[in-house]
Amino acid sequence: MEVDPTRMCALLVGLPDVAVRGVVDETGRPLQVHVETTATVVGCPACGTRARVKDRAAVALVDLPAFGRAAVLVWHKRRWRCPEADCATSTWTEHAPGIAAARARVTDRAGRWVTAQVGRDGRSVAEVARQLGCDWHTVMDAVVAYGTPLVEDPARIGEVTALGLDETLFARTGAWRTRSWCTSIVDVGSPSQLLDVVEGRTAKAASGWIDARPDTWRNRIRWATLDLSGPYRKAFDDSLPDATQVADPFHVVKVANSKLDECRRRVQNDTLGHRGRRDDPLYKGRRLLTKAHERLDEKGNEKLLGFLEAGDPHGEVRMSWHAKETLRGFYTQSADEAEGFLDELTADLVDESMPVEVRSLGRTLRRWRDQLLAWHAAKVSNGPTEAANNLVKRIKRIGFGFRRFQHYRLRVLLYAGRPNWDRLATITPR
Repeated sequence: MEVDPTRMCALLVGLPDVAVRGVVDETGRPLQVHVETTATVVGCPACGTRARVKDRAAVALVDLPAFGRAAVLVWHKRRWRCPEADCATSTWTEHAPGIAAARARVTDRAGRWVTAQVGRDGRSVAEVARQLGCDWHTVMDAVVAYGTPLVEDPARIGEVTALGLDETLFARTGAWRTRSWCTSIVDVGSPSQLLDVVEGRTAKAASGWIDARPDTWRNRIRWATLDLSGPYRKAFDDSLPDATQVADPFHVVKVANSKLDECRRRVQNDTLGHRGRRDDPLYKGRRLLTKAHERLDEKGNEKLLGFLEAGDPHGEVRMSWHAKETLRGFYTQSADEAEGFLDELTADLVDESMPVEVRSLGRTLRRWRDQLLAWHAAKVSNGPTEAANNLVKRIKRIGFGFRRFQHYRLRVLLYAGRPNWDRLATITPR
């Protein structure tokens, strides 16, 4: 049986409709595979007359590695000429989507491969570029071309009943390292999903995205979770007025811990006249104070009481610690008992006999009363939002920082936004 070696090469590179003209193997350089299309009869797109070949232009396209070596597909792209003098279309260049998209610098199969590597597998663009033996921009341009239709697919965002908002740091820019923030918009239902990332952490940024959704989509949202953020509260008030807002329990307890720490530092300075030092009792107990009481063993509890006895002469830190622990107990109450428990707790915390930090905590709880009580009915939190932020931060670490928000958003959504990767094989790049 005779075997056509050029035909075998064409099948090897995954292009059955091309003819391999030759292979150039030079030491220290990528392997070059020269190809051209097999079409011999082409009609003019305007008049249908049989066209003639005018010339050929060699276009070098980055391809997938071959035998462990970087490879370049050199496409001898034909330019056709219509022989009819009166035809409006005089010349045109052939187009073969199976080889490469228009104006692409990588082959079609390489473009889909790098998109999966950078997006789905979370590899760095630089790492993939080194493997292919090409420039960073060549890979990133391919990811943009093939990845954008995936993240912009309307079917990617399904029905949402619980929506969460949270901020993440995008970049530090300028001479003063000014922080630029972005907002993660997350479906906190089950299963959770990162829906999008928008620039800024203002109410306008979040509202703009929500308002752009169809009315039928917004009307399905029953719960809106947030982390005691005023701008996000306004965004939900403006764009989802019928959704019930839910204060995230983790951030509520975090506020109580921060007030406890403020009280500890103030008492430390009032009693000893300086900031906490290694041998100061309150400083040594700072970790035990913020730790959940049920997680303290007998020895830890004795140490904590000893530190408070030695460094808290007026019992202010002790009252702040009790306020924090009592607030944690709010989440163990039943839905019927939660309202009375919270109102009684708030009244006690704002009493004039309490330390200033405890009164501040009480006022915060009073302002967010409805959102706090809603948790017992919704039982949703911003936990999925924090989980999505962890995936976002992984992409930031891999990229060693970003300059363009468009690239940042694309790579984050490809990795954490649950696109339909089955569609990658059917995408026509823009």
